[in-house]
Amino acid sequence: MLPAMAGALLLYLACGALAGLLAGLLGVGGGLIVVPSLLVAFAWLGFPPDSATHLAIGTSLATIVPTGLASARAHQRRGALDWPTVARMSPGLVVGSVTGGLLARRLDGAWLSAAFGLFTWFVAWRLLRRSLVRESACRRAGGAFPLAVGFGIGALSALVGIGGGTLSVPWLHRRGLRIAHAVATSSALGVPIALAGALTYAWAGMAARGLPPGATGFVYWPAFAGVIAASVACAPFGAWLAHRIDTVRLKQLFALFLLVIGARLLFSSVS
Repeated sequence: MLPAMAGALLLYLACGALAGLLAGLLGVGGGLIVVPSLLVAFAWLGFPPDSATHLAIGTSLATIVPTGLASARAHQRRGALDWPTVARMSPGLVVGSVTGGLLARRLDGAWLSAAFGLFTWFVAWRLLRRSLVRESACRRAGGAFPLAVGFGIGALSALVGIGGGTLSVPWLHRRGLRIAHAVATSSALGVPIALAGALTYAWAGMAARGLPPGATGFVYWPAFAGVIAASVACAPFGAWLAHRIDTVRLKQLFALFLLVIGARLLFSSVS
C-alpha cells in the first residue's frame, strides 16, 4: 500500500505541475489535466469505481478555489478585472454550479466520465480552430442575459470539474471585453463556480460508502494538497514561457492530447 500511496503522491504533484504550467502557458484551466490525472491515481489506489470520478471532479473544483483567488488578485493589480460583470454573473454561476453538483450526484461514474470525455473533445476542437483560423477581434454575442449564461457555465463546469474559463472567456470577449480583460475576469468568475461546486460535492458525498480516509464527501484532501503545492509553484514558469515560445503549435499538440484523453474516457465509460 505504501508504494501505491507514494506513487499517487508523485502523480498528484506531477498533475499539479502540468496543470500550473499549462494554465500559465496556454490559459487552459487546470481541471482538464487534474480530473483525468486523479482518475488514474485513484484507480491505482484501488478507490471504488462508483465514487472515483466524483472524487476526481470534486477535488478538482476544490483546487480551483485558491488558484483562482491568486490569479484574480494578480489580475486585479493590473486593473484588468471587470467587477460589474463578476457581480452580475456570480449569482447565476453559484446556482448553476450547485445544480451541476446535485446532478452529478445522481449520475454514476461512467456517465460522468463520458461527459468529461465529450467536453475534452469540445475544448480540443476550440483549441485547434483558434490555432488554425484567425477570428475577428471583438464580436458581440447579442442579448444573452448574464444570469442565464452564468447558470449554464456554472452547471457545466461543476459537472466536469473545471473553473469555466474555456466557456466564459469566449463569451466575455464576444460581449466586448478585450481578451486580456476577459481572461482576467474569467479567473474571478471561476472562484464562485469552484467554491459552490466543491461544497456541493463535499455535501453530496457524505453518505457515500467506501470513501478513503482523508476525504470529506467527494473532496479528497491529500490529492488537493499535492496538486495545489505543485501548480502554484509551476504557474509562474508557464507564464514566463508564454512570452518566449510559439504557443500555436503547443495548443495544437495539447488539443491532440485532449482528443486522446477524451477517447480513453469515452471508451472506458462504455466498456
